[in-house]
Amino acid sequence: MKFSHILPVIGIEQKRNEQDIEITGLAYNSRNVKPGDVFVCMRGVKADGHTFAKSAVEAGAVALVVEEFIDGVDVPQYRVKDARSSLAALADAYYSHPTQHMKTIGITATNGKTSTSFMANAILEEHGLQTGLIGTVVVKIGDKAEPSELTTPESLDLQRYFSEMVESDIQHVVMEVSSSALELDRVGSVDFDIVTFNNISREHIDLHSSFENYVMHKSKLVTRAGVDKVAILNLDDSYSAALQDQTDAFVVTIGVESEEADIRCVDLDLSTGRAEFTVSIADTLETPQGTIPQGDFRVSLGTPGYHSVYNSLVSIAIGLLCDAPIETIQRAMKNFAGVERRFEMIFEESFKIFDDHFANSGNIDITLSTLEKMDYKNLKLVYAIRGDRGVTVNRENAEAIVRWAPKLGLTEVIATSSKSDVTAKDVVAEEEKAVFLDVMEAAGIKVHLFDELPEAVRQGLHQAEDNDVVLLAGCQGMDYGAKYALEELSSMHPELDKEKLFKPLATRVAGV
Repeated sequence: MKFSHILPVIGIEQKRNEQDIEITGLAYNSRNVKPGDVFVCMRGVKADGHTFAKSAVEAGAVALVVEEFIDGVDVPQYRVKDARSSLAALADAYYSHPTQHMKTIGITATNGKTSTSFMANAILEEHGLQTGLIGTVVVKIGDKAEPSELTTPESLDLQRYFSEMVESDIQHVVMEVSSSALELDRVGSVDFDIVTFNNISREHIDLHSSFENYVMHKSKLVTRAGVDKVAILNLDDSYSAALQDQTDAFVVTIGVESEEADIRCVDLDLSTGRAEFTVSIADTLETPQGTIPQGDFRVSLGTPGYHSVYNSLVSIAIGLLCDAPIETIQRAMKNFAGVERRFEMIFEESFKIFDDHFANSGNIDITLSTLEKMDYKNLKLVYAIRGDRGVTVNRENAEAIVRWAPKLGLTEVIATSSKSDVTAKDVVAEEEKAVFLDVMEAAGIKVHLFDELPEAVRQGLHQAEDNDVVLLAGCQGMDYGAKYALEELSSMHPELDKEKLFKPLATRVAGV
């Protein structure tokens, strides 16, 4: 390919050594450069691509896209204002604009991106469609899947995945869109057809410097959507609801509490932990991406949790926009078993064990509000303190637990630093542990603190009685909690069917 064929997609401020060269690919990591590549010099938090430009040329790069010229290299250089957005535009053009050839669905939220994307994908697959899926857990192209490294891959990797999907005749792709991907322009040239904004709460403040910046970047998925697109917004979340007047897209609203939503949940029953409710659509919605018909129909979810109701409403809206019949949607929702560590029920006999990614106060509120609606005797909370997220996040997480404690009859918490089960980037600092303990002490909640995760899990299981709930709660520190819990149960009750007992671990990516 002639580089001149795709150069017009970026705003070139100045050129040096310009030539009309043949290129064989693009790269942003000098270690991945192959002969014939164009190397894009991006500035990151930890490294500046400009410092690796000469290494890239030595490896075979035939041109550089830079934000400042590099002396001492003979290849053509093209200076741009923003190398990140330039990489996104070049990658999209290099792979022939793949998202223009698929129905591309982008999902953002603080909590529930992964579950919603998997749930929407389940509906589309049940409808008989070949689908692509990109997110925190996996990148799936039809029947092929590989573990993810980032929630939203870097723009070049993302466009390569999209290109592979087009080559595999994928026509519908669902992807999680992170706030960092929006700030860093990883999705800058993706042609989204349907976008969703489910909720927002305090998270990633360290990355975006303030909650206000986090909201601003998160909202870009919706505010940048054009008139031929559809935005699905949650009227029960004030930040999502506020975007109705900030987008040119056709807005479809969902809600559980709001009576104004286009797609409502009514007659909700959460007594077993798995929701049953009626989907009520007051009026037919003729959108640029499809028709959502008026009517009511009953839904039973296979995955537990109050948050699953919101995730399902968004997924149902996506399914209807993609022409999935109601019977198909009902079947997919009932059969969908959920995503690992998202209020996942891993044991359900004399007592229940749930495994939940307790990421932030919003996530905690949603999870514990589900437990409030369930019928059970006592709650045993085993909590992995969140490492390397700072004092603020850990204080807010602790305060969220304290708010719910009286409603849930919670007077004791089992906590752990998970010392041997976290990597260097998730080690719990002394100040993070201290702020958690301080908040608990001030609220009069007794804490049983363990350095190691297996000890904490064992304590929770040995305290559990008939009709209790054991909640394994936490982020990376609790990744191995389910494994330890099921191994301990197997030891405590050798009569249990081991194949059935360990089934929740069969398809796990984390913690096995």
